[in-house]
Amino acid sequence: MKTTIKKLEKSEIEITGVLEVTEFEKYEGKALERIGERMELPGFRTGKAPASIVKENVQEMQLLEEMAESALQENYIKILEENKIDAIGRPQISITKIAKGSDLEFKIITAVMPEMKLGDYKKIAKTENGKEENKKEIVVDEAEVEKTILELRKMRAEQARGGDHAGHENMNEEEHEKAHEEVKEIPESDYPLFDDNFAKSFGDFKTADELREKIKSNMKIEKETVEKDKLRLLIVEELVKQTEGEIPEILIQSETDKIMYRLQADITNAGLKVEDYLKQIGKTEEDLRKEWRSEAEKRAKLQMIIHNISEKENLAPTEEEIEKDVTQITAMYKDADPLRARAYVEQMLENEKVFKFLETQ
Repeated sequence: MKTTIKKLEKSEIEITGVLEVTEFEKYEGKALERIGERMELPGFRTGKAPASIVKENVQEMQLLEEMAESALQENYIKILEENKIDAIGRPQISITKIAKGSDLEFKIITAVMPEMKLGDYKKIAKTENGKEENKKEIVVDEAEVEKTILELRKMRAEQARGGDHAGHENMNEEEHEKAHEEVKEIPESDYPLFDDNFAKSFGDFKTADELREKIKSNMKIEKETVEKDKLRLLIVEELVKQTEGEIPEILIQSETDKIMYRLQADITNAGLKVEDYLKQIGKTEEDLRKEWRSEAEKRAKLQMIIHNISEKENLAPTEEEIEKDVTQITAMYKDADPLRARAYVEQMLENEKVFKFLETQ
């Protein structure tokens, strides 16, 4: 494989490369295997068709693109290692030439770690960790536990009534409205008792006391998580404020994309269409991206800070840790882009290791 590396502005580089056809064709087997995992063919269970049958039923360009994805996923890591490139964020990969019997040509633009003047992260963390308001003991009082138990009892009562009203879906509109009017709030006296049988209905609990302790334990963990996140936010705000450095545009765009993906998911989960939502608020996607730029810059800067601390303190996740999580994600989401999955996993593991380190200062 031949590669050429060119420096761009704002701590970005462009990698252009050619993977010779003899090497490129070696990825056909892996590509057919991945396509076969998703392909449904008559007479075969999904993922069980032989490679030869998959090849007969897949379009040539689809196979070539799958081969290219496998080849670039593997070789991108090699290019970084061989050229000692400290890449950050998700790369922008484009195929410039692809055809049967030809070399694969590609272009990759990625951000590299710029020079940064870090704030004194150990001192910042120690200061925040030492504040009295950040060291308070987490307590779950009995009133909170009782409130949760009451909510569980109410839920079971409503589920039981739902079973009693099975068949409402076959009513006409008038009957359905009448039935709806008859539904009243269930009095607490009709809730099931909080006893051992009630506890067993929630899983592997033998007694009501066991369930009560589990509820209390979960509530404490939830409160501890909230307080930990508050402390991390305080450290982050100060770190960002006290650090200077150029932010690569590719990282800002990547963070903006993440905000957009989250919004799109929330809109879809609410049963709406993204285009309808944008019409409602009278804005375009581009308008939103401009509004989010400041927040995206802040997030990108934080990622650079975390990566710098990770490098200085030898906190980078191991290849074994990364592969384990990437395998889980790609097994769960068959269409997941392995390169994106890897970038996501690396970032999440690195974030957690750095924050745990800062919490010990």
